[in-house]
Amino acid sequence: MNEREAWDRRYAEGEYTPRVHPAPFLEEWVDRLPAGRALDVACGTGRNALRLAEAGLRVDAVDISAVAIERAGSEAEERGLELHWTVSDIDEFEILPGVYQAITVIRYRNRALWPRLIAALAPGGWVLVEHHVKSSREVSGPQNPEFRLDPQELLEEFAGLRVVYYAESLEAADDGGRHYALARMVACKGDPGF
Repeated sequence: MNEREAWDRRYAEGEYTPRVHPAPFLEEWVDRLPAGRALDVACGTGRNALRLAEAGLRVDAVDISAVAIERAGSEAEERGLELHWTVSDIDEFEILPGVYQAITVIRYRNRALWPRLIAALAPGGWVLVEHHVKSSREVSGPQNPEFRLDPQELLEEFAGLRVVYYAESLEAADDGGRHYALARMVACKGDPGF
């Protein structure tokens, strides 16, 4: 409950300014995702979930903050998009096995979640993950190493899938900060179709 209240307060008071445009990483891959049902984990105000819906996927989006979900729902209504929004702690959210053709996890790390996401993929389903990775440089993003991925952690955790793309890079921060150290992965459960 404390985490939910903290995120609601951050959104309501403007302490956390959400991005409004979809993640560039998602934009690079959205047209290659298989049609069907998608899950956007820790969706915040819905920037990536909305983009998935615009691409024609049936989207389930979950976030712990009711304030963020309310904003996301209003934006979806304004755009004429239908999504299924859920306010829930992801640890308590029921993720059905084998139902998603696409799962996106952008800048959210929860190690206990990885096996559940792999199980949730339908045959041929894709998962896209982008998150901050540990770095020896001073970088923007979470400063607590517990909130960062270990180098190549995604490759280890998703080893049972076919990795279609993987990179770790240092790049200019979009928030006026120094740089981001990011890991990005696209993986598929089975044949990615090429």
